[in-house]
Amino acid sequence: MVAVLDASAVLAVALSEIGAPKVAPFLADAWMSAVNHAEVLHGLKRQGIPFLIGEGLVDSLEITVVPFTRRLAGFAAELDAVTSVAGLSLGDRACLATGEAMSCPVVTADRVWTSLGLDIEVISIR
Repeated sequence: MVAVLDASAVLAVALSEIGAPKVAPFLADAWMSAVNHAEVLHGLKRQGIPFLIGEGLVDSLEITVVPFTRRLAGFAAELDAVTSVAGLSLGDRACLATGEAMSCPVVTADRVWTSLGLDIEVISIR
C-alpha cells in the first residue's frame, strides 16, 4: 500500500521503537517529504548515530523522497490553521501536505493527528 511516512514512523523503524512493525507493511511503497527526511537524519544524529551511518540506514529503507515544492509549501501553510491548535510542526504539516498531494494515507507515531478531522487518512502506529 502506498503511503507517506512521517519522520516519527521512519525513526520508529530505524531505532526499533514501539510501532516499528506497523510501519513495515508500508515500506515497499513508501514516500517521504524531503523535510521529513531531514528530520529523520537529525533525529538519528541526536541519538548519537553519525551522519553517514544514519544516511546509509535511511537509504537502506528505500523510501522515495519527495521534493518539498512550492505547491506542498502552500498546502502546509494552509494546514496551519487547523493543526496549530494541536501543536503540529512544519515537518508534521509537510508530511500531511505530501499525503494530501499524493492522495494517500500518512503514517505517523503522533496519535493527535487522528483527531484533527482532516480529509487526509492518518494511520497511527502507536
